[in-house]
Amino acid sequence: MFNPRERSQPIALLACLFVVYSLICGRASAAPSITLSKKSGPPTSRILVSGRGFKPNVGVDIFFDTKDKALVVSNGKGEFHDAGIHAPRSAYPGKHWVTALERNNDKGAQQPFLVQTNWSQFHFDADGTRLHPYENVLNPHTASGIGLKWSYTTGSDVASSPAVTNGLVYFGAGDYNVYALDAGTGAKVWSYTTGSFIASSPAVANGIVYVGSWDGNVYALDARTGAKVWSYPAGGTSSPAVANGIIYVGSSDSNVYALNASGDELWSYTTGDQVRSSPAVVNGVVYIGSWDDNVYALNANSGAKLWSYTTGNAVYSSPAVANGVVYVCSNDGNLYALNANSGALLWSYANGNTPGSTPAVANGVVYFASVSFAGGSVSALDASTGALLWSYSGPRFGDSSPAVANGVVYVGADNGNLYALNARSGALISTYATGADVQSSPSVANGVVYLGSDDGRVYALGLARGEAAERVASDRPDLKTLRPDFSLKVSKRSHRLRVRNSEVRGDNCRNQAIK
Repeated sequence: MFNPRERSQPIALLACLFVVYSLICGRASAAPSITLSKKSGPPTSRILVSGRGFKPNVGVDIFFDTKDKALVVSNGKGEFHDAGIHAPRSAYPGKHWVTALERNNDKGAQQPFLVQTNWSQFHFDADGTRLHPYENVLNPHTASGIGLKWSYTTGSDVASSPAVTNGLVYFGAGDYNVYALDAGTGAKVWSYTTGSFIASSPAVANGIVYVGSWDGNVYALDARTGAKVWSYPAGGTSSPAVANGIIYVGSSDSNVYALNASGDELWSYTTGDQVRSSPAVVNGVVYIGSWDDNVYALNANSGAKLWSYTTGNAVYSSPAVANGVVYVCSNDGNLYALNANSGALLWSYANGNTPGSTPAVANGVVYFASVSFAGGSVSALDASTGALLWSYSGPRFGDSSPAVANGVVYVGADNGNLYALNARSGALISTYATGADVQSSPSVANGVVYLGSDDGRVYALGLARGEAAERVASDRPDLKTLRPDFSLKVSKRSHRLRVRNSEVRGDNCRNQAIK
């Protein structure tokens, strides 16, 4: 007697085998998708791209916007992993697109990548150079066109240098508040009230804003909401520096403190007088100045003194460290270059004025501002020899420390102006007038210069809308318009992974596909 169940068993078995074969060989009908190792970063960022849902054993081109940057080959499952590309040095701030496209057809996937650079602490980063290495919008030609994008009025003077991170601007003010503003519009996102005025510049790391107040505390605030996470009683403090998750800060109680991310003291080191200098942290060493006339090098893990160098007067300038040399200004009228390992004097430069600002170091040149009763200057020295390259004389400089970005030196002055100078020649490019003295040190991020003024405002200066329109991020590319670069070789990593997988699994699906 005929039993239909017996006949259905071979059919069910064949269907099952087909499903298994399809899954093993990557023939499932899922649409291609990609993931990126990071969603944002500055120009030159390395991005690792992984994909799935592609045809097995096919070439896949990886594009940044419309430029083909890499060629990989999918494995037997239609996947590839950690294909490395870089965001171009020329990629302007804003949204860009990474595309993975099967070669010779229009099947692919896309993910956005936000090009942005953070100026996350007073020095730009922990090493103290005050150099923005990724700026590509403002340069000696375009900086002549900067003007007001927005300003925000606080209740008092703003000596704090702004930190710019993930689309927000953070700073402290004389009205006792820490502020977070939208970097694009200047709209207030939040503010937090401390017990006294704030001259300290914030440092932002891992979603936390660290800032000192003259109420005697270092505060840790949630970067998104402004909610207090913790505070630590350290006296009136300098601007914090954050390196490897540790917060380093100088204090008016003559100590240098190291705090962990929970606000616990790891160590402290006592100098002979107040420490208003902001630390620079490089290769496990904390470099900092004190009003006891000394520059100190401390072990970043233990606080043990490695060396000290005695200048002729108080050191409230913050050190800059580059290529094994510590550059620091002293109130004795000299800029010193010290061996970072030993503290030995390499050279010093005397300009007759008081160089109170923190130096900036870029491309083998040291830039600093100084002040005298008659006026002031911004000077550029050869970083190796201390030889004067150029000097720009003008109003009383010195309270504001220079920032260097893409061939331009930005610095504030006591006459209320921001100055933009050509980094190579010292020629004046442009000025912008605020309403009072500028003690705040400028920060540069994503084509905009941010600074505070004693008129109680924070300013964002950039190119006018018409000029900036030529420097916008890219539109999402149409897959059909992308053209592969046939000169590209298959990624070595992709090739190694395929060879390894072939040795382990025999690459059965590939063999089936070739037949």
